[in-house]
Amino acid sequence: MYNVKITRLPGNDDLPLPARMSSGASGFDLFAAVAEEVQIKAGERALIPTGIKIALPQGLEAQVRPRSGLALRYGVTVLNAPGTVDADYRGEIKVVLINHGDEAFTVERGLRIAQLVIQEVPEMQWEEVDVLSETDRGDGGFGHTGI
Repeated sequence: MYNVKITRLPGNDDLPLPARMSSGASGFDLFAAVAEEVQIKAGERALIPTGIKIALPQGLEAQVRPRSGLALRYGVTVLNAPGTVDADYRGEIKVVLINHGDEAFTVERGLRIAQLVIQEVPEMQWEEVDVLSETDRGDGGFGHTGI
């Protein structure tokens, strides 16, 4: 188990800390820390604060991912999904939401806007070589196997 330190920015004691919504969930829901409602018109995007900062242990990253319910019901998703929170970042976690829906979407204080999934980041180093090993796939990509 990892110990991840978290702090709330001033004025956000009313918001829950990131939380799993079921016992088997891999993501911790993030809550909107907007002071006033934010309207995101169809086709537009907005940077939404969460009111928290975290200190991840070295070797971990946090991925900011969309919530499937917002995507399905409203067409609202995380624009840079997954967003990455590095272990050495100490600023506020903010979420870039985009509205792909047909109507404006309102972000209210305390709305669950995204989820945070913690992942291990393996230690590695690059080994430069002249030739890579061959595989059946080779350099095929971008739909090379068909639909």
